[in-house]
Amino acid sequence: MTTVRIAAFTLLAMIAFAGNSILCRIALKETGIDAASFTSIRLISGALVLWAITALLCRDRAGRGNWLSAFALFAYAAAFSFAYISLTAATGALLLFGAVQATMIGHGLWTGERLHGQQIVGLILGLGGLAGLLLPGLSAPPLIGSVLMLVAGVAWGVYSIRGKGTGDPTRVTSGNFLRASLFTVLLSVLAISDYNPDLAGVGYAVASGAIASGLGYAIWYSVVPALKATNAATIQLSVPVIAALGGIVILGESVTLRFVLASLAILGGIALVILRKPGKNTEHVSPLSTITRQD
Repeated sequence: MTTVRIAAFTLLAMIAFAGNSILCRIALKETGIDAASFTSIRLISGALVLWAITALLCRDRAGRGNWLSAFALFAYAAAFSFAYISLTAATGALLLFGAVQATMIGHGLWTGERLHGQQIVGLILGLGGLAGLLLPGLSAPPLIGSVLMLVAGVAWGVYSIRGKGTGDPTRVTSGNFLRASLFTVLLSVLAISDYNPDLAGVGYAVASGAIASGLGYAIWYSVVPALKATNAATIQLSVPVIAALGGIVILGESVTLRFVLASLAILGGIALVILRKPGKNTEHVSPLSTITRQD
C-alpha cells in the first residue's frame, strides 16, 4: 500500500469515527428517533455490512468474536446513544476519547506498566482536563449525558483491552457486531414505550452503522498494519477535533472557552503519555489499534 493511499484511508477512517458522533447527535436532536432504536439500527446495519465485507473480501477464516466483547460493544453503543440526547457532538467525542484512554492507561498500570516523567505529567494534565470540563458551572455539560458518555468510553476501553487475540480483525468485529445486535432486542423491549422509528432518524442510524462504523472499521483495519502502534494512537487524537469541527459547521454548535481549555489539556496530556510509551506497550493506549486483534 502506497504512502498516499495509507494517508487517504487513515483520514477517511478518522472522519468516519468522528462521523458517528455527528450522525448520532443530528438524529437525536433533529429527528424523532429514540436512542434505543438508533442503537439497534446502528448495530444491526453495522453487523450486516461487516458480514458482507468478510464474506466477500476476507480470506483469513480465524476469529469469531465472543459474547463478553459483544456485550462491551453493546454497552458502548447504548450509552453513547443515550448520552447524545443532551451532549453536543464535540463534548461527547472528547469525553468518550478521554474515558477510553484513561481506561486503557489504567489497565496498563494495573497490569504492571509504569509511567515516567513526561507520562506522569501527561496523565495528570489529561485527568485535570476531564475534571475541569465536568466541574459545575454555566458552561458545564449535562451531568447525566456526561456520565453516560464516560460509561461508553469505559466500555469501549474494555472492548479494546480484550483485543489481544488472533484472527482477522474485520471478521472478529463482524462476529461481535452480530452478537451485540442480539442485546439490542432486549434494549428495544425495555424501551418500547419510547419507540419511534422516525424515517430520517433511521437513515442517520443506518449511515452510522453501515458507513461510519462498518466501513470505517474495515478501512482502519486495512491501514493499521502499516502504522506503528504509537502512530495509530496519536492519529486518533484527531477524532474529537474533527467531531468538534463537524458540530460547529453542520449543527451550528458553539465552543466555549472551558471546552477549548479542557480539550488542550486532555488531548495534550494523552499525547504526552502515548509518545513516550515504549514499543510493545504502546498498544495499551490505542483503542482502535488493539481492537484489531480480538479473540
